Amino acid sequence: MAKLVLGIGSSHSPTLLMEPKAWLRRGEVDDQSYLPLYDFEGKRVQYPELAERVGDSLLRELEPEVLDRRHAANEKGIAAVAAKLKEVDPDLVIIIGDDHKEVFQDDNMPALSVYWGETLPYKPQGLMKWPYADDLKADMWYPQEETQYPVDSRLAERLIGDLLEKGFDPAHSKFYNEEQGMSHSFGYIYHRIMVDKKWPVIPVSINTYYPPNQITPGRAYQLGRALRQVVEAWPENLRVAIMATGGLSHFVVDEEFDQAFIELLRSGGEEGHAALPREKLQSGNSELRCWSVIAGAVEGMEFDLIDYVPCYRSPAGTGCGMAFATWE
Repeated sequence: MAKLVLGIGSSHSPTLLMEPKAWLRRGEVDDQSYLPLYDFEGKRVQYPELAERVGDSLLRELEPEVLDRRHAANEKGIAAVAAKLKEVDPDLVIIIGDDHKEVFQDDNMPALSVYWGETLPYKPQGLMKWPYADDLKADMWYPQEETQYPVDSRLAERLIGDLLEKGFDPAHSKFYNEEQGMSHSFGYIYHRIMVDKKWPVIPVSINTYYPPNQITPGRAYQLGRALRQVVEAWPENLRVAIMATGGLSHFVVDEEFDQAFIELLRSGGEEGHAALPREKLQSGNSELRCWSVIAGAVEGMEFDLIDYVPCYRSPAGTGCGMAFATWE
């Protein structure tokens, strides 16, 4: 019988693919109106409101030695989850990611979708294109060459049917349009975590960002539980890992909210996820839903928080709370 042997959670922010000098450059444009900012109560705000509220209290977070220390912590966290995946060496990896309108648009935005083509295409598009001056670019940035990565198409197709039997209604994709490639939430996994081996995957995408059909955190938890149930009912002798990417809080760093969510991951249980305040799960914070999926899948497994790293990039407190964790 198949068995879930490993869970991995990792943030996937562009910050994890560049050095602190580029964090600050990114922070310089956070006052532009296109960036959806929500305050600590979940209210939509403009950058000047945040800056006025924070005052000078976060300037220390932008000091070079602080940024360098957090950059090093991020690199250590990424290396740790990559090493754990290599050590366990599963037969299959189910990846839970979200899309930033890289694949799905407003003409078709499923709450849940499973990709079951033979390979998953990578194209340097959207967030994966380098947006700043070349002198800020680090070697760790997304590769700029197109390629394809292996998908276990047979098991992905089976998973779609199994989820239907469990009361879920997944959309599916067997291929993308010619100009499309995978979401950066999957691209990050291939570039920074699957560094020594490209394991066969089943890509599962949930809509975290875009109303009106964002998956609820309670339903996300139930999805994770269902994924484990169907996988462990497969007759094949397979060792399976499940991985979630995204979050934690962004584009406004909310350390208190992040720490409370980490404690929820540690304690387990559907009720806490179902009770998460929806107004707090907008914009970048919405990606906590990916972690709610994995939380449902790893019930009863041992949680190991590798690190939590609050990465500020502007005096107003914009940035991203990074987290790296495993379950065995």
